[in-house]
Amino acid sequence: MTSATPPEPVTGPAGPVSGAVPEAASATRTAAAPVLSVRGLQAHVVGQQVVEHVDLDVAATGVTALLGRNGVGKTSTIKAIMGLISRTGTITLDGQDIVSLPTHKVAQLGVGYVPEDREVFSGLTVNENLRIAERPGHDHRYDLVYELFPELKQRASQAAGTLSGGQQQMVSLARALLNDNRVLLIDEPTKGLAPRLVQEVGKVLARAAEAVPVLLVEQNLQVVRDVADDAVVLTGGRSVHHGPAAEFLNDPEATQRLLGVSTGAEGAV
Repeated sequence: MTSATPPEPVTGPAGPVSGAVPEAASATRTAAAPVLSVRGLQAHVVGQQVVEHVDLDVAATGVTALLGRNGVGKTSTIKAIMGLISRTGTITLDGQDIVSLPTHKVAQLGVGYVPEDREVFSGLTVNENLRIAERPGHDHRYDLVYELFPELKQRASQAAGTLSGGQQQMVSLARALLNDNRVLLIDEPTKGLAPRLVQEVGKVLARAAEAVPVLLVEQNLQVVRDVADDAVVLTGGRSVHHGPAAEFLNDPEATQRLLGVSTGAEGAV
């Protein structure tokens, strides 16, 4: 497999802007090429540029966290990869350039997507929400889904719109895990959840990453610390940091400068 050649690092107002995943971040986990590579990604919504220049790699195993303050382009980056908004640049999935493909073709190639606001079909039952997510011609991993979310099996005939927020998040995650995807794009899965449910979702993410690599947008840094191997940080629509997640989170100066919070070795915020 051949991946795009990363651009030379440049310097921006937020600090060094690295176009490639540093050797230190990838030395222990990337004997195989990344499953997903993004180079020079730009994206627009209604004529407004929302992503200026993003480079990132998602390793073939584990979780890569996409971090940044509110409004810096994290969700837009996820949507651009999926083809939900207009984009340019290079996006390669296992070496295949997918930047010109429509969303349904990206999904058919094995990119699973869990949107920020769950977006379940409220008038359909839990079972119907799962059935419509089935990709034709592929095996469907109901065993994994019900292992992770036994409650969904119990509520199979219940309308999704009557579920709690945490239960709807289970449905959203289950739809992505149902198919044998090459990579999952998961956008803020713990948003708005009670602390107990946040812990449960974190455990599910760790378990899911054993089966498929994940690109995770997440504001809860304890969840990131628990599940992520690598981190990419955005500022102003640009990727400005790439490296091991633990190393970044253990650097109070870097987290304060790039995220507006200070973390230490114990993960305090």
